[in-house]
Amino acid sequence: MLTLHRATLLLPAPADLTAPPIADGAVVVQGDRIAGLGPYRELAAAFPAARTREWGGLLTPGLRNLYGHWLLECAYHPDPREEIGSEPLHGPELARLGLDDVRWGASARRGLQRMLGHGVTAVAGPFERASVRTAVTRSGLLALPGDGARGPLDPLGAESGLPLAEAAHGSLTIGGRADLTLLELDADGSRTGGCLATVLAGRLLHRRR
Repeated sequence: MLTLHRATLLLPAPADLTAPPIADGAVVVQGDRIAGLGPYRELAAAFPAARTREWGGLLTPGLRNLYGHWLLECAYHPDPREEIGSEPLHGPELARLGLDDVRWGASARRGLQRMLGHGVTAVAGPFERASVRTAVTRSGLLALPGDGARGPLDPLGAESGLPLAEAAHGSLTIGGRADLTLLELDADGSRTGGCLATVLAGRLLHRRR
């Protein structure tokens, strides 16, 4: 199935500061690959059978979280049913939980789901716990090398301080894996940082309600 993701602005290569965004741009996805990208009208004519998703934000490559080791192996993401809050627990609070490998794996799955909600499609390790490695592999997020640094879930949040050029993982290219992030724009066309949707290997895995 072909899906055409249309956005107010398309920025295929955020790290290339000489490449301007494309107004009313789009990306065509077939399976887990990018089949086309460019101005919406050109792609709509070239792929008339594609299903169109209208987003109205900034369409970029998926983001990378550089702090996956700390977030998934040194912090616990509570299950809402536990009623112990929603923020990751670490330090003495984590030590009191006495987690086994099963609970570490469940925590990692919840943490990865929260990352998808921030537009993350690649996460840095290393991942030393077997249950965490399994969770990362099954999530479909790309595993990257990392240094184990501590940091937040949101690569573009105030705590991280990364510009989009550094937070984006690579570029969108025809034939490349379809990892996309849709970021919210305000009325002036400026990025607010909020994630509208995340597409991982062609699959829409997060959409803001």
